[in-house]
Amino acid sequence: MTDAPASTTTRTALVTGASSGIGEAIARELAAAGVFVAVHGRNAERTTAVAASIEEQGGRAVPLVVDLSAGPAEVRAFATAATEQLGGHVDVLVNNAGVYPGGPTESLSDDTVDALLATNIRAPHVLVAALAPSMASRGSGVVVNIGSWMARVGVPFMALYPATKAAVEQLTRAWAAEYGHRGIRVVTVAPGATATPGNADSADVLAAMTAGTPAGRPVQPVDIARAVRWVVSDEATFVTGGTIDVDGGIASTRMR
Repeated sequence: MTDAPASTTTRTALVTGASSGIGEAIARELAAAGVFVAVHGRNAERTTAVAASIEEQGGRAVPLVVDLSAGPAEVRAFATAATEQLGGHVDVLVNNAGVYPGGPTESLSDDTVDALLATNIRAPHVLVAALAPSMASRGSGVVVNIGSWMARVGVPFMALYPATKAAVEQLTRAWAAEYGHRGIRVVTVAPGATATPGNADSADVLAAMTAGTPAGRPVQPVDIARAVRWVVSDEATFVTGGTIDVDGGIASTRMR
């Protein structure tokens, strides 16, 4: 992993949206690599269960429950609580939490628009603003933003969600430039069509979407988690400011 502060022996990570799916896989993968993980979720029961399971398997984890679509003050308080629970420092921030409602543009409700912007863009921005200064003071830190293959293609009836992920890619570029000279790396990991508990009822749709890709199947959460584990490791110390696609080729190829 990247160099930790001299005064600590264990690296720490805050993973948002880690009570299931991609975020859970990331939390488990990082914990298996020896990282002390704060598991965030909106559902207390699921979030606590993931953290407890990681502990039972020999890792270190604490659950943190908050709705990231709440106001900025609540998100800042969450960042403070995560720092305290992780022993006073957050070495890795994984901005994974996101909402992805779709539908015709003209019928997307104002509340849905607000939730998309608050969760997918504002919350990562507030968390980086709250946590990056401390990382910079230690001269070390990694921010991983979870993007999407949809950020660079046009998808009917799904305009705003991909736009939020395109914004995430731009935030990655800007934050890498802003914080790089202070020891912080910032990278986007962009999943393709991924099979998660949240879209289990769309398994046939995912299979059809990915049948013509080089991989020929949907992405699994562990595929994303392994990429994140590498991104935050010493092996990736010269990787910053860009997007790593873990999508089976869906965004760049069309085989049939």
